[in-house]
Amino acid sequence: MTRTKTQKVAGAVQPLFTGNDWDFDTIRRIHDACEAEAAALGLSWYPNQIEIITAEQMLDAYASIGMPLFYKHWSFGKHFAQHEAGYRRGLMGLAYEIVINSDPCISYVMEENTATMQTLVIAHAAFGHNHFFKNNYLFKQWTDAEGILDYLDFAKGFITRCEERYGHQAVEQVLDAAHALMSQGVHRYPRKKRPDLASEQRRERERLEHGEQIYNDLWRTLPQKVAGVRPDVAAERRRALLELPQENILYFLEKAAPRLRPWQREILRIVRLVAQYFYPQRQTKVMNEGCATYVHYRIMNALSEKGLIGEAAYLEFLQSHTNVIRQPNYNERSYGGHNPYAIGFAMMQDIARIVETPTDEDRAWFPEIAGTGDAMATLRDIWANYRDESFIAQFLSPKLMRDMRLFHVVDDPEEPELRVEAIHDERGYRRMRRSFARQYDVAWLDPDIEVIDVDLEGDRRLNLHHRALNRITLQKDDARRVLQHLADLWGYDAVLREIDPESEDVLAEHVASARPVFF
Repeated sequence: MTRTKTQKVAGAVQPLFTGNDWDFDTIRRIHDACEAEAAALGLSWYPNQIEIITAEQMLDAYASIGMPLFYKHWSFGKHFAQHEAGYRRGLMGLAYEIVINSDPCISYVMEENTATMQTLVIAHAAFGHNHFFKNNYLFKQWTDAEGILDYLDFAKGFITRCEERYGHQAVEQVLDAAHALMSQGVHRYPRKKRPDLASEQRRERERLEHGEQIYNDLWRTLPQKVAGVRPDVAAERRRALLELPQENILYFLEKAAPRLRPWQREILRIVRLVAQYFYPQRQTKVMNEGCATYVHYRIMNALSEKGLIGEAAYLEFLQSHTNVIRQPNYNERSYGGHNPYAIGFAMMQDIARIVETPTDEDRAWFPEIAGTGDAMATLRDIWANYRDESFIAQFLSPKLMRDMRLFHVVDDPEEPELRVEAIHDERGYRRMRRSFARQYDVAWLDPDIEVIDVDLEGDRRLNLHHRALNRITLQKDDARRVLQHLADLWGYDAVLREIDPESEDVLAEHVASARPVFF
């Protein structure tokens, strides 16, 4: 028998696998070895459930926004066809895994992966992402890990039953409109309690049985006027009852749209809760991927040092890891913006350096963490208490800005030339860091649109305002199409005014009327 380099003496540690092939016993050994290393890093995680799927199933999961257990919609099939065509022609690769923020945490890994790649993705997803999901404050505030799988199963069944009873086209119309408003269907600030998805099926029955009491209270007595009540007082009462102004447009429509039927309201609620589920992920892409990449890097290196993976497997890991964290330069044809894996991993490594071997510059910029000595304790605290915008604003270092050759250029359409706004000095570093962090602030990325009022006693027109930061208005065609979906759900006219938040000037106005075919 030929000895491998990990078998230097009798009784030495045996590798977890040899070659590319694997079976379920191999997966179990890999998981247990990664679990031991994750525990040594001080991580905590939900129980793991690892599912092996085919490339076609991975493509299907791609199409349904990363949720293998989900209801059907034509847009998912469209995305599936696009991804499949690109994959078959060799124009794109597939993710090695998809991980679900649930309890237990489900990691879907491809059966085509080699044993080395299975080790990498288990370390990355089953322990890196899993730890982040369980411990980050945004996920604690906004998601119900224990209830999400049951809720998705309920949502899929409910929409299937609606299609059977009311027709595929009627359900598709509601889903089209709800999906168009999905980004405006989230609560951006914590409410009284976290969603309890496990009880949604019971609540759905109760809502039907009680005949939508809130809706009836609002609309039953209109358009009566109360004698002796001043118009401004009545308007204030109306706005309070409708919870106006309201940034969560799907929530408003679900509760107050006068012509929606109960099953249509329930579909809006389903889409809204799914949008809320993804809201923390949108705010933590850099941190989440940075955490998972740093964790898999630490675990894979520990396995290599202990002889649990051989040299060939380690080189295969390094090749994949290097591809994942590659950041093309701005002047390369492959440049498509900042790679969240590259930024996140580089910042995690840089923070570990600052904690363990700081320079004088580090001590001046990061006095709270420089030289404290326990990199993992610092990183675990950061992973738990920040989102991308605050993470970058707090921890992007001058050294990393130099290493990544970051610079800040202002491209003002009213000026004929580009202007370099910040250089590599102290003031420039701080300005650059603020500007870079703002690119990950959803308050700047998403349009600030609110339902302002509705004329209940007149034509019931719905009034919305878009506060246009820096006087940047919405694309006219996109605004018109989305507003049409909103008017369809509302059942009457809707008008959207784009307002300059400083001068309160109206920059643009869009109007849409409900299509009667919708009902």
